[in-house]
Order: sequence, then C-alpha cells, then structure tokens
Amino acid sequence: MASQLSGIVPARFLTLMAHLTLTITIFWARDLNVRQCLPITFTPEQYEMKDTEMIIGLSMTLFCILIELIGFLGGISMFISLDCLFSIAAHACASVSLSYYVFELRDCDDFWWIFGFCTAFPAFVEIIVIISVLAFKKGF
Repeated sequence: MASQLSGIVPARFLTLMAHLTLTITIFWARDLNVRQCLPITFTPEQYEMKDTEMIIGLSMTLFCILIELIGFLGGISMFISLDCLFSIAAHACASVSLSYYVFELRDCDDFWWIFGFCTAFPAFVEIIVIISVLAFKKGF
C-alpha cells in the first residue's frame, strides 16, 4: 500500500500549495482583475461592489483550501488514494485555470466557475471523508 501512495501524497501537497499560492497572489493583486470585470467607464460604487465580490470569493477559496489542508496534514485523508487522486486533479485544474485567469485577465464570473468545480467541490468531498473517517472509523 505504501508503494502505491509514494508519489500521490507529495503530488497532492504540491498541487494544494500551488493552488494556495495562486489564490494568495490573486488576493494581493486583485485590482487589475477587478478593473477587467467592469465597463470602461465605471463608478466607485461599481468598483467597490466587484472588489467586495472578489474578496468574498478569494476568502471562501482560502477557507476551502484550509479545510483540505487540515484533513490532509492531519493525516485523516492523507492515505485515502481515491480522495488524493481527486484532490490532485481538482487542484491541478484550479492552478492551471487560475494562472490563465490571471494572465489573460478574464471576467470575474469565470472565477466563480473555477471556485465551484475546483475548490468548493473538493472541499465538500474532504468534509465527507473527514466525517467518514472520524465518525464512522471507515476509510475508502
């Protein structure tokens, strides 16, 4: 069993860290992305509304990544191979998508698609795994 997971565990950690790093980078430099979401002429109220939307989305992303890090680094889901593979796929897709989102200055609505499929859904799966392991003493 250990030989099967020898490459999966570090890959999961690296994809989680890549997603976390990109999220923090976007959080610090969100001004260009917020401006890209607005029309050419915009009011300060429109800017504040989109900026607040981005802050909420990025904060929720950080919270979801934190949930996964707690389950992973706490050892709860570290050796559950199906969860590891799903997490690797989701966070690798999130990293590539967020990189494209930053470099191409995509619309803010695209961020919510990335959040839903590549951040919130894996966090939901992680919560199910944590409950399954801790409450029912059952791994997958």
